[in-house]
Amino acid sequence: MSNTICITGATSGLGQATARLFVKNGWKVIGTGRREDRLQSLKQELGDSFFGLTFDIRDRAQTFAAFGSLPENFAAVDVLMNNAGLFAGHGLVQNADMDAWERMVDTNILGLLHCTRTVLPGMLARKHGHIVNIGSATGTRAFPTGNVYGASKAFVRLFSDNMRADLLGTPIRVTCISPGRTRTEFALVHNDGDVESMEQEYRQGQPLLPEDIAHTVWWVINCPPHMDVTQIEIMPVCQADGGVRFQDVAR
Repeated sequence: MSNTICITGATSGLGQATARLFVKNGWKVIGTGRREDRLQSLKQELGDSFFGLTFDIRDRAQTFAAFGSLPENFAAVDVLMNNAGLFAGHGLVQNADMDAWERMVDTNILGLLHCTRTVLPGMLARKHGHIVNIGSATGTRAFPTGNVYGASKAFVRLFSDNMRADLLGTPIRVTCISPGRTRTEFALVHNDGDVESMEQEYRQGQPLLPEDIAHTVWWVINCPPHMDVTQIEIMPVCQADGGVRFQDVAR
């Protein structure tokens, strides 16, 4: 019997690359997303080992209903990869778009909570499971305009730690993977669909690729069952901490 991984945000980027890798290695994959056409394309590509769920993780009722509708051969989720997330808006705190803030909180935080709370009881009942939360290097360092996005990824990191505290004494493992700059549609969403602005973000150095993160997920879930890789940060060679910014105060 093959194992099953559920990947949120499977319609592009890290989620799509991870789906392909796991199917290639004999796993069944549940891919979630709001773009049904992309999930159908993945189904055509990956075959019967892939099952698409079209719903909005920001909606708690939709999330519980979607997971409750899984066919029997996909219902036992061994790994949940909380991957869906976005960086919306460009503003500083003092002039930021509050709709963008709420969109990030609803997706990056509430969506992760909805999926985790839905899937985790089954893992506990089966005494087997692994939660992989996709954080970000921005969750541990500040940068201008990063305000709510960085804070939401700091939440992912600390929530992962607190999950492990709550799950102590059970065999359930929890990992937070925090990538640095990675070339995906993420930057396209952040730049409101402006391809030129997206490309500008990638012109300096070689960013990580979605496949790099997919192979990292594969490694952490295949570690021995007594071993939990709790936190892992992955940077492209071209990226380091930004350092301290100094600027005179306007008076």
